[in-house]
Amino acid sequence: MSTAKQDLSADNIVEFLADIFERRGAEEYLGEPVTMGEHMLQGATIAEQNNQPDEIVVGALLHDIGHFTSEFGTFTMDDTEDRHHEDAGAEVLERFFPSVVTDCCRYHVAAKRYLCATKPSYFERLSEASVHSLNLQGGPMSEEEVAEFEKNPNLKQIIAVRYLDEAGKIAGMETPDFRHFAPRVQRLVDAHREASL
Repeated sequence: MSTAKQDLSADNIVEFLADIFERRGAEEYLGEPVTMGEHMLQGATIAEQNNQPDEIVVGALLHDIGHFTSEFGTFTMDDTEDRHHEDAGAEVLERFFPSVVTDCCRYHVAAKRYLCATKPSYFERLSEASVHSLNLQGGPMSEEEVAEFEKNPNLKQIIAVRYLDEAGKIAGMETPDFRHFAPRVQRLVDAHREASL
């Protein structure tokens, strides 16, 4: 199934996402010891193991989906400018998911910049690839950027997903596949559709 972006609906978005994971999840997550699919599934699995709510589990599951939906391709260690995968992913998700899930995707890069500015010890958690991308993404936030970022009503959830982003880089970790999480994904799609009526 290769559904064109304009043909997506609340009725087929979960299947579309499942198809992406199945077709492209094995792609290299450059600079990391896991594939793109493993990375996102690990974040969602860790969230589930810690009894996090659906929006955190699904936010972690889909935070990097823009690597697959962006026409600019995936990040490489040779990149000299940012590819803005967070915006590409959020543009797809915002039609189908509550704002908290979309924000976890759209602002997970900003959350890294925020944490590096407000918690110096956070920088030590970053992998080499994450440090490289941080430099392309503008480095730690300024005081003004921090103040603005803290106004986001979904800040707590965004930060939670950011920590899961860093955690989901474990070589050889066993996780369920996307289908395991599909009911959670569908619940949020249905809730968003009902709220939009």
